[in-house]
Amino acid sequence: MSFSLDLKAFVEKAKANAETVVKKVSLDLAYSVIDRSPVGNPELWAANMAYRAKNKAEADAYDAHVEVRNVITALTPSNFTRNGNLKRGVKYAKPLTKAERVQNFDVNGLVSGKGYVGGRFRGNWQVSFDAPITTTIDRVDGKSSETSNAAAEVIYKFDAGVGTIWIMNNLPYGHRLEYEAWSKQAPAGMVRRSVTELQTYINNAVSGLDK
Repeated sequence: MSFSLDLKAFVEKAKANAETVVKKVSLDLAYSVIDRSPVGNPELWAANMAYRAKNKAEADAYDAHVEVRNVITALTPSNFTRNGNLKRGVKYAKPLTKAERVQNFDVNGLVSGKGYVGGRFRGNWQVSFDAPITTTIDRVDGKSSETSNAAAEVIYKFDAGVGTIWIMNNLPYGHRLEYEAWSKQAPAGMVRRSVTELQTYINNAVSGLDK
């Protein structure tokens, strides 16, 4: 997936400060897309959510059984002394503690993605001039700082001889993330949301110019 900026569309707005405006707008747009890119989180994967839901249901069923058992104990007269105390050897059952839920039912556990580190998609945004990049890279950048810095390093080199700035991500599942709500972190996509804010970025850049 990719998108590009037609620089001619707003150069006139900045007059002599066109390069400054282009750099500022491009940076804002690149940062927005990068930061909105989802970072894989095994905790949210369907397999793990189903696993935890199943185990939670079993733990809840155990607690429900405990509650029924205690009601029966409380309603059985032979379980009590004349003073109303439980007879020796008769006890109320205890529901699971949080620790016991985790230990006995592993309600916080994972069945897939153990050892997985998210951030490959976010780390694969690349910026180029005039021609799009067509390859992927191995960068994993869950916090986005490395990717943002790399984008800025390219954009800062912009000059009037550049016709187009490309912001690319060539991972094959990018289309699904953008258009198929593949990630709950970015159900409305990344690029579409950021592009709708383009005019705001332009206005902010122009208004920030020295008078």
